[in-house]
Amino acid sequence: MARKNRDEVALLDVEPVPVLCPMCERVIPDDQKDAHHLVPKSKGGKKTVCLHRVCHDQIHAIFTDSQLAKKFFTIEALLEDPAVQKFVAWVKSKHPGFSDSAKESRQASGSRRGRKL
Repeated sequence: MARKNRDEVALLDVEPVPVLCPMCERVIPDDQKDAHHLVPKSKGGKKTVCLHRVCHDQIHAIFTDSQLAKKFFTIEALLEDPAVQKFVAWVKSKHPGFSDSAKESRQASGSRRGRKL
């Protein structure tokens, strides 16, 4: 029987690096990971970032796809918006596995768009 290489054994004991949400800066549990298209797929976007599901849902509750494509196509731009800042300040105090339904904003409420949960 062949001996195991010590390096191989050491690799098995390594814990995965936790993924931090770029919005709220909390660790994202595996069951709360959501891929967010910085430019919506409907507008030709391909690049994604990993977000907490609650943060992702809130982004889509606040902004339309057109707004995301034209103005809010970076994390930095999203974090400059007062509604997002208010949400992030609130959600930062929650535990990493916290989940809640997104609140529809006044900006998006007229269009009645948004994902059904």
